[in-house]
Amino acid sequence: MLEYTETAPADEPHWLTDEEQRIWRAYMQAVTLLEDHLDRQLQRDAGMPHVYYGLLVKLAEAPRRRLRMTELARRAKITRSRLSHAVARLEKNGWVRREDCPSDKRGQLAVLTEEGYEVLVRTAPGHVAAVRQALFDRLTLEQQQSLGQMMSIIAEGLQPKEVGADLPWLR
Repeated sequence: MLEYTETAPADEPHWLTDEEQRIWRAYMQAVTLLEDHLDRQLQRDAGMPHVYYGLLVKLAEAPRRRLRMTELARRAKITRSRLSHAVARLEKNGWVRREDCPSDKRGQLAVLTEEGYEVLVRTAPGHVAAVRQALFDRLTLEQQQSLGQMMSIIAEGLQPKEVGADLPWLR
């Protein structure tokens, strides 16, 4: 097993301490279990995975319930190819439709249909209950605030600032 040492040479990896390893593994287990919990709830209640629900939410929050496909990929933090597949499935269900972008003939818009909006409205209470039960009900208010601060710091630190960054949702 690889071990952390305080005096490792500069060319050696800076291994995680036992405590850092414990925290990292607990974080990864919690994220995996939470995503699975939310996926199962949404599959059971609406026949869709969590990522599709997130796309419907982003469209519902957009002006006129529509976004350019590239912008939707950016907001969802998924590749354009994965988005295209997801939108095709959502189209098949009648929840989303594509339209040509009037300002750019090469671009397309994803549009939340009335049926898609109704599915979202029906599904949201169960989803919120699942999030609350899995996360917020287990934490004190202070822990919730700390978690929010920590996740904001991590997200901000991982969000590239430079123009032209190689981001999956731009590919």
